[in-house]
Amino acid sequence: MFVDRAVIEIGAGDGGKGAVSFRRAAGIPKGGPDGGDGGDGGDVIFAVEEGLNTLVDFRGVFHWNAEAGEAGRAKQQYGARGADRVIRVPAGTLVYDNKTGAQMADLRPGDRVVLARGGRGGRGNESFKSPTNQTPRTAEPGGKGERFEIRLELKLIADAGLVGLPNAGKSTLLGAISRTSPKIGAYPFTTLSPQLGIAELDPDRRVVFADIPGLIEGASHGAGLGHDFLRHIERTRIIVHLISVLPDDGSEPAANYRTIREELRGYSTELAEKPEIICLNKMDLLPDEDARTAAVKDFRAALRLGHDAEVLALSGASGLGTRAVIERVWKALHPRGEVESGWKAGVT
Repeated sequence: MFVDRAVIEIGAGDGGKGAVSFRRAAGIPKGGPDGGDGGDGGDVIFAVEEGLNTLVDFRGVFHWNAEAGEAGRAKQQYGARGADRVIRVPAGTLVYDNKTGAQMADLRPGDRVVLARGGRGGRGNESFKSPTNQTPRTAEPGGKGERFEIRLELKLIADAGLVGLPNAGKSTLLGAISRTSPKIGAYPFTTLSPQLGIAELDPDRRVVFADIPGLIEGASHGAGLGHDFLRHIERTRIIVHLISVLPDDGSEPAANYRTIREELRGYSTELAEKPEIICLNKMDLLPDEDARTAAVKDFRAALRLGHDAEVLALSGASGLGTRAVIERVWKALHPRGEVESGWKAGVT
């Protein structure tokens, strides 16, 4: 189940109270104070875990608390520190204070962040002794741990986002270029949640693709899946726009292209200005190479594309041109041909 929003309460542990105690032993009639300090409360830590791509673990669980510190004891024994609560989340998780709206964290691959700090342990009476107060009967209570009601929002981190109308062939393409096995069928909205897949050209060259659920006219205003998934494209560095060469509903490929471009523009100018790779998909439905060449030519003419605007012909079902798409995306991501060591998905 894909879940990309959650509201929870996190609570760090309270500090343990300090002890009031006096040393008592045979032959020592005037033992001094020996109350130990309380232990610090545990922190609430958010850690990004590779492989997670949903916030489903937070459904039905509102309180996420760390342990309190132990109280101090006699004989100058300090209380143990409370255990931290480590909460594992996907890369791309945004954390907001749900009451103020302030952003608390933007979690990227490998991040580990303390979001609620435990209270300090209180001092025991041994800490209060002085030449003028040799029998202090004072100890401190532990400090309160931080507590927040927070809102979690997930924006998947990927290099390239696959966009297009329903049945443009995005899921089929993702399955063809990666080890992902998305559910595929001949009906609208096959993909009901974003899917991630890693396409590998060789061990040093990988591209993370996000299959964004099919958009429809009015998506930028909430129609269909609308805003629920358009925001997942915001963090991709490149948009791979898939258009079916033979749409199931008999519509024109060029008109379908314009529909999606309008929705991207309606959602945000920044999203509309992202680099785009145009792919005319399902070329296996055409009888021969001449028909495929003519389809690309007609598509370019309908959109009045210049010579510098590239249109890639492919078929996710047959594998035609799929490697060329990955190569084109890789070159766009790495214009100087650099290869990253300790690869991570690109983030802007």
